[in-house]
Amino acid sequence: MVEAFLDHPPVGFSPLRFGAPARPTPAFLMSFGLLTSLDSSKKRLLRSLPLLRNLENLLRMPALFVGTTVSEYALYPPSLDPIPWIEALLEASKQRGSRLIILKDLPSDSPLLSEEENRFAADLLSRCVERGFFPLWGQALAYVKVDFDSMESYLQRQSAARRKNLRRKLKASASIEVEALPTGDERLCDPAFVETLFTLYMDVYRQSEIHFDQLTLPFFRAILQSGEANGVVFLYRQEGKLIGFNLCFVQGGNLIDKYIGFLYPEARAANLYFVSWFHNLEYAIRHRLKFYVAGWTDPEVKRFLGASFTFTRHAVYLHNPLLRALLKRVGRLFEADSNQLRAQRGPSALEADSEERGR
Repeated sequence: MVEAFLDHPPVGFSPLRFGAPARPTPAFLMSFGLLTSLDSSKKRLLRSLPLLRNLENLLRMPALFVGTTVSEYALYPPSLDPIPWIEALLEASKQRGSRLIILKDLPSDSPLLSEEENRFAADLLSRCVERGFFPLWGQALAYVKVDFDSMESYLQRQSAARRKNLRRKLKASASIEVEALPTGDERLCDPAFVETLFTLYMDVYRQSEIHFDQLTLPFFRAILQSGEANGVVFLYRQEGKLIGFNLCFVQGGNLIDKYIGFLYPEARAANLYFVSWFHNLEYAIRHRLKFYVAGWTDPEVKRFLGASFTFTRHAVYLHNPLLRALLKRVGRLFEADSNQLRAQRGPSALEADSEERGR
């Protein structure tokens, strides 16, 4: 996945590697809109004001992101020495004219990682802060611990009203046929079929509120045709018509949900989002997987479906000292997912999630 990202980057991304040649770190450059992760309510307010409507276009700057958009967590070499690595990052940013650095998706007490991995990430973040980086809460990564043996057991954990709602939506699944193709399957080598799947992905992309990384057809072709990726493509048909797909990967004993594509309005009418969620859980049960990792988007919907959340941290550095000082004052406005979940569940939502994972 990472190699496919570097070889076929999203639209507007310039991939690169920095650090020691023997152990390079993947990264990318892009023109980044500073309001991208602003709370949705505040973003809508800005867009409603005539004088500020074009503010998003003005507040863009060249940014260096450390990591990729295809990995759940930050990528850095094993046995990393943080201090020289951070200095190499700052130097790489200066050389490439970047005004902003974002070390993205550092895990924060993630139940999906080992204690050692979490401890190292916390130490790296601490070292970045010492060097002048500002820590921000990142997105909410949804997951379900597969410690149940049937979908009925899973549903029994939900409230009575929620169970009734979900069962009603799942009635649509009786008319939907599901086919699983492993990545590398000869049918995924058909250019026309790959283009069909990519078109469905783009339909979902255009419906999304946040447009950060627009993946490309060559990227999809590379990962769908890789026999070594350990991926599976679930194809959803209704009356013989393809109305959606879901690309997942099995890694480290977990089912990782990566990309979906829907045909509208058919997929929406069939409640395909909910149907695919429960199909993935059934797949995880059947293959005795530990976690279903459900991705970053739509946290409020996934919370309704019974997901838990683990947050990442970003380490942000602005070369301009005045902007660095401003970020310290207003940075919390850019923690959209954590702000949203706090609003829904109370100010201690993040702390409660951490306590829940510790039990």
